[in-house]
Amino acid sequence: MDVEEIADELYGLKPGEFTAARDAYVAQARRAKDAAVAKALAALRRPALAAWAANQLARRQPDETARFLELGETLREAHRTLDGERLRAAARQQHQLVGALARTAAVLAAEAGQPVSDTVLHEIEQTLHAVLARTDVAEQWSKGRLVKVPEAAVDFAAIAPDEVPARPARAKPSAPKKERAGAGERRLRDLERARTVAEEAEAEVGRCERALDDARDALEAAAGQAEQEADRFRRLEHELQEARKAKSAAEAITAEAGTAVKAAERAAREARRAAEQATRAVQSLEHQVEP
Repeated sequence: MDVEEIADELYGLKPGEFTAARDAYVAQARRAKDAAVAKALAALRRPALAAWAANQLARRQPDETARFLELGETLREAHRTLDGERLRAAARQQHQLVGALARTAAVLAAEAGQPVSDTVLHEIEQTLHAVLARTDVAEQWSKGRLVKVPEAAVDFAAIAPDEVPARPARAKPSAPKKERAGAGERRLRDLERARTVAEEAEAEVGRCERALDDARDALEAAAGQAEQEADRFRRLEHELQEARKAKSAAEAITAEAGTAVKAAERAAREARRAAEQATRAVQSLEHQVEP
């Protein structure tokens, strides 16, 4: 069993079909005594609706996906180099594409029989912003295997085109060198503080995501246990019904046997009486024929 091929198949299914199909493959791997594959498949998580819809876009619109991933690389590079002009240009393209692609994803989802609400549409947009901002999200999305909606981007992905700072103007020749150096230092300090805040926010996001994953795992485990108990209850209920039928049949047989016994007893009594009468008749005849 090829885990990658199976995973690709599973994440192409609608969310409501995912768990049953995955569990069937896990059971198949266990029957084949392939513990490693069974464990890998069991670790696959059902995608959220918005993540699934975004995955459909990546799966069914490869050209648009490639262009969007290139835009993400451009944005990240411009952000690293603080290139204001490139940021403004890429940000304008970003906001145009995100809205259009999110609507396309909603159409694809509806065509697959899974229409989405306005709330889910917003989550799709949030997912696409994260694709531009984070390489790990971009990688999973490009494979069509996103599982959850990423947290809202805390840096350039959330900046509107008109909010991107322009390239700092050259200082006038008359400005003192010390003043220019002080302004540069302040910018560096502000940038460092902003990056620290972003890193802390990202760390908090990571903690929250891990807690959410743990909660989802616990919920899935509980749901699986509940389903097992429900199956056990159904089996016991079926066995009880069969036992009741067997009891009723045994009672009917017992009743018939009792009736037969009573009839046999009556017949035996009548036969004894007949035998007694016959004996008396013989004795009477014997007396009559004696000399």
